Amino acid sequence: MSYIYNYACPDEEKSLCALEMRSFFGKDSEYGVIESTLKIDPSRSPFMKERVDVVFEGERIQDLTDWVKDLKINNTTFKVMLINNDEYEKVRFEERRRVEREVGLHIPGEPDLINPELLFGIMNVDGRWIFGEYHKSEPVWLQHQKKPHSYSTSLSTRVARAVANIAVPDPAGVKAIDPCCGIGTVVVEALSMGIDIVGSDINPLILPGVRENIAHFGLEAEVTLKDIRNVSDRYDVAIIDMPYNLCSVITPEEQLEMLQSTREFTDKVVIVTIEPIDSIIERANYKIVDRCVVTKGFFVREVIVCEGS
Repeated sequence: MSYIYNYACPDEEKSLCALEMRSFFGKDSEYGVIESTLKIDPSRSPFMKERVDVVFEGERIQDLTDWVKDLKINNTTFKVMLINNDEYEKVRFEERRRVEREVGLHIPGEPDLINPELLFGIMNVDGRWIFGEYHKSEPVWLQHQKKPHSYSTSLSTRVARAVANIAVPDPAGVKAIDPCCGIGTVVVEALSMGIDIVGSDINPLILPGVRENIAHFGLEAEVTLKDIRNVSDRYDVAIIDMPYNLCSVITPEEQLEMLQSTREFTDKVVIVTIEPIDSIIERANYKIVDRCVVTKGFFVREVIVCEGS
């Protein structure tokens, strides 16, 4: 089965959105529509709007209406929606409603526009019409903005969620660590997506706040007081926001020491940085495999995906 994913993002986060796409699917899309055989919960991504599980496709709407006549849904209530992609082919409201009615009238079930048991989506993708079960994304990351403790210099929950996905696109069997976890923004997002992650930080004053943030959303994780140089277990990936915050400037030598220590316990690291550190990454025996830029006004962050060289 194939799946169609519909994306939308603000201009300042298009580069981040594209990197997340590449991490999930191995490719990105200028128009925000990705087709893949990989099945991903659209609520994982802060940029995915919806997913359609393709069960039929045709060259014309008439092909869909002919096919849905034999759809077996056991008289389940349903609703049909024509999905717009704002970056690609936007269909006018009147035309959308006409197509929805035309297809819906041929489905052997009871339409319910308010509280249907099944949602079906129609999209025009690369000149062909597709029909399938529709799954809407839930903006879980929005809820996490209301955590008990936060810093003005922390990553936004949306960026943190994307970074967690970039680091761990498939959580199965993956152990992750945020060894400079700050107030726990990345840890909360990762945990909420079922990622096996632990957090640690060198600052004892923030750890109670981290633990309270995690517990506030009914999540659980190990969070310890630890210098990055003292991490002893092995992990599949680390996520590091460098430096710890804007008020904690560290020297290039300290940045190098951090990454050299990271190299001891993981072969993959996703780095968030406000400074150019390519040469430091290379000196720490990592190679850069992908990257993006996230802007907010005049403030620029880089997200850099690195693997052991």
